[in-house]
Amino acid sequence: MRRVVVTGMGMVTPVGRDVESSWRALLAGESGVAPISLFDARTFPTRIAAEVKGFDLADYLDDADRWAEYSRNTRFALAAGKMALDDSRLLEYAGLDRARFGVYLGSGEGQHDFARFVKLVYKTGGDGKVANEEFTSHGVKDLHALHEAEQEPGTPAAHLAARFGARGANANCLTACAASSQAIGEAYEMIRQDCADVMLSGGTHSMIHPFGVTGFILLTALSTRNDEPARASRPFDRDRDGFILGEGSGMLVLEELEHAKARGARILGEIVGYGSTADAFRITDSHEDGRGAIACIREALAGAGMTPDRIDYVNAHGTSTSVNDSVETLAIKQAFGEAAYKVPISSTKSMMGHLIAAAGSVEAVICLLTIRDGLLPPTINLDNPDADCDLDYVPHEARTKRVDVALSNSFGFGGQNITLILKRYTD
Repeated sequence: MRRVVVTGMGMVTPVGRDVESSWRALLAGESGVAPISLFDARTFPTRIAAEVKGFDLADYLDDADRWAEYSRNTRFALAAGKMALDDSRLLEYAGLDRARFGVYLGSGEGQHDFARFVKLVYKTGGDGKVANEEFTSHGVKDLHALHEAEQEPGTPAAHLAARFGARGANANCLTACAASSQAIGEAYEMIRQDCADVMLSGGTHSMIHPFGVTGFILLTALSTRNDEPARASRPFDRDRDGFILGEGSGMLVLEELEHAKARGARILGEIVGYGSTADAFRITDSHEDGRGAIACIREALAGAGMTPDRIDYVNAHGTSTSVNDSVETLAIKQAFGEAAYKVPISSTKSMMGHLIAAAGSVEAVICLLTIRDGLLPPTINLDNPDADCDLDYVPHEARTKRVDVALSNSFGFGGQNITLILKRYTD
């Protein structure tokens, strides 16, 4: 199998609008959680989220006006993709075969055009039933065609391909919270098996709209600590009461090693392990024995040819929900054995919230940054550790440690489990 390296990275997050500003904020333990401003959430049980503030696509693209009516997830993806490609300098390479340059994303649906949709239903609702003919005629007239098209989760991948000339394989998966990690893993496999030379891979998502927030409230998955936004996300803490919804995008340029070397690319790290399993259990709960997560971590380690003691850092899924944090802790213990008590683990969701489909790709970038800088981001708000969560979660403050190998977990609703292993590149 061919080796796969990372030659570029970009991200837009609730704590920064690029890689370096996000990284500085995470190391400083800064929270991006605040009252929701994207819609009026006054009547909602959860009124806080981790929004991307001050974002302007014109800071990244010279044709930003063209994208003004597109969804936030598309605009985040364009910005993160542009940063990753600029970082890699791939598009400057005259020898690039664009038919061997693809896009694989893990992206969610676009931001729902809630106001127009509600007005449409109100017009045609009458006596508790929707009049189909009237609904259709009003819809053709009232709905914004572009906004409706942006509901399709696969559109950001298509936009990236068109904008940056990627004429190779193009795909999107939406496996909930594991989506962008799975996209990176599948893109990695495509390059290994000689189906592509370069892949732009990652994810993008924003669910901070009335439908998205309502859905998670009905699942009782969100924190209601509205009076303490910055302290609401509390992974592995005894008093955690749910996750914080975030938004953003993370992108990586994955490249076959010899292709990268031929063009003199700067290599940021190497992907060496990918595990993918399903709990085959319930839509919303992880299996209480952690069977899917355990198998996933073990699969990634086996693929990398590594024993658990080789892992220097774990970026946990760490959502701040009661079930996830205890099951993930159990899974790490079972998969790592005694090494579980020696490896530092942290959840950056304590600061950024949960970016849903985009979470794993941003956390993969963070793993690469720990390798680059030898610094581990903290898990903030871990004031009262849960008795079931007794590992080293790097509480409160960043830590200095050389990292040669980092492992990232992403566990999605529906029982989809993904583990990625990234390592320092050596020839």
